[in-house]
Amino acid sequence: MDLSRFAVVLVRPDSPENIGLAARGMANTGFADLRIVGLDRFEPPAWRTAIHADAVLEAARFFPSLDEAVADRVVVLGSTARVRHDFPLVPLAEAVARVAQYPPAARVGLVFGNERTGLTQDELGRVNVRFHIPQASRQPSYNLGVAVTLTLHAIAFREGPPPALRRDLPLDHAAQAEAGRRFRDMLDRLGFMHDTNRDFIAGKVEDIFFRMALTAKDRDVMLAMFRKALEGPRERRPRKNKHKEIP
Repeated sequence: MDLSRFAVVLVRPDSPENIGLAARGMANTGFADLRIVGLDRFEPPAWRTAIHADAVLEAARFFPSLDEAVADRVVVLGSTARVRHDFPLVPLAEAVARVAQYPPAARVGLVFGNERTGLTQDELGRVNVRFHIPQASRQPSYNLGVAVTLTLHAIAFREGPPPALRRDLPLDHAAQAEAGRRFRDMLDRLGFMHDTNRDFIAGKVEDIFFRMALTAKDRDVMLAMFRKALEGPRERRPRKNKHKEIP
């Protein structure tokens, strides 16, 4: 497996030590692309815990927002320790299996939230797959560095028969977001949205579209259907009888 197509994204990490431990886990499992959201530099403790992983920290990139950090990804997975009833949540093993279904060229983002608060509801709404890492005890969650390492190990050393591959790559994350906005605007023009439900419907549309991981063909077909709905039904003209009447 080409591990260079994976990017690890840490969103607003609190502890420099955890950043270093995550980088160490990346080096141990063969991953190199580290992206940080909400910071602009590393504090010294990060370098102390990143044992033999200096190269990972040196190559890391900093982004002001999650959208910018994953804009070039076609599949984005988000880790959460909280079980919520308003969206599907799968265990780590199933998330890894889903990644394996995409073509080898698929660029994947693995997103991990703040140690204390995790990913926000809005951030979880921006990912294609939400997953949790099972645990035996009633601990609130795994340490960030441990969570990153467990996830990367499951991907790098996955066993079992290869799943059936999806033929087409999804759109990149930025294009998926744009498609969601366009469909939301069309729903608005159809009169489906109004002042009392606008925020709710907009959030649901975004959630649905990211979970679908649309391909370009998917987007184009759905756009065509919505355009047709906006145009309304065509007036059908009666067909002319080509056969002459027999006197």
